[in-house]
Amino acid sequence: MKSGVLVGAALALTLALAGCGKTDLSNVEASDAAPQQPQMAGSTQKIKIVGSSTVAPFSTTVAERFGATSPYPTPIVETTGTGGGFKSFCQGIGPDQPSLSNASRPIKPSETALCASNGVNDIIPIEVGYDGIVVANSKLGPDFDITKTQLYLALTQEIPDGAGGFKPNPYTSWNDVDPGLPDQPITVFGPPPTSGTRDAFVELGMELGAEALPEMAALRASDSDAFKERSHTIRTDGAWIDFGENDTAIIQSLVKTPTAIGILGHSFLEQNGDRIKGAALAGVPATFEHINSGQYGLSRVMFIYVKVQNLPLMPGLYDFLVYYTDDDAFGPDGYLIEKGLIPLDDADRQAQRDIIAGLESQAAR
Repeated sequence: MKSGVLVGAALALTLALAGCGKTDLSNVEASDAAPQQPQMAGSTQKIKIVGSSTVAPFSTTVAERFGATSPYPTPIVETTGTGGGFKSFCQGIGPDQPSLSNASRPIKPSETALCASNGVNDIIPIEVGYDGIVVANSKLGPDFDITKTQLYLALTQEIPDGAGGFKPNPYTSWNDVDPGLPDQPITVFGPPPTSGTRDAFVELGMELGAEALPEMAALRASDSDAFKERSHTIRTDGAWIDFGENDTAIIQSLVKTPTAIGILGHSFLEQNGDRIKGAALAGVPATFEHINSGQYGLSRVMFIYVKVQNLPLMPGLYDFLVYYTDDDAFGPDGYLIEKGLIPLDDADRQAQRDIIAGLESQAAR
């Protein structure tokens, strides 16, 4: 494709996307274009991406810019939650199947087995950056400084009864859990079981919070499976309210309900700081700097999983991966920072590019 045609096509697509309320592409120039390849038969087929609602805004932004600056169509990004994404991703091979799965946690053995049962046996994770899981509430609500153990006690289905057993969670207000917490009812808007954010929250938050209690530490030592079940089981008496795979809906509900708190990704807090605020975790604020440094105790790596078998079948897939992991996108000064991405360090970013470079021969088959 000649450069003049490419620039003209990019401008036309930029205007079209702007009119649809999509990502602002006004600063995208021809020099930002993805690696160019000749048009191929079937290259109007769109790359399909499924998965995490937390990773989706980053992948969507990259997809829109890729579509505006390359000869390939804009990839389709579908928000299904991490678990739902892997379920779809693992259904089979081919251009009609998802080629990438956004994930806010690593793939589980059961999901790898599902993939294998459908012939999807070559999967590679690419780390795209960090995110933090935050406890957030309305700007009109009280300030929170909370610990993982307090979160566990507030949200678990049953708590230790002090006599070697367990009893239904009796706490109805945060003040019941600890006198230093606000005297407000425990009402939490959180992600559903299919969400990687929920999986990470119970593993990084509630599980580690439970372990600090002597009774739960003893249970872990004697029966690790029972410990995991008890520390991961969220109460079902109405204190926790499942929302769909839509953190924006949680934010809207927090604004309408100043007494409630929400569990969501830091990137959504970053984008809505005029309406909601984040709690400190054991005295550490949920900020970009504290997540990047590892001081904030609810941070996690975000991934895109690549279906390697689709590389020779899906035109533009390899180029999209190269484009996504360019420093102009996921680097410390990249455009994804504006979306709330917390970048990997230099060595880790290069490691992801090295992984992708190793896939070039697969794409060229």
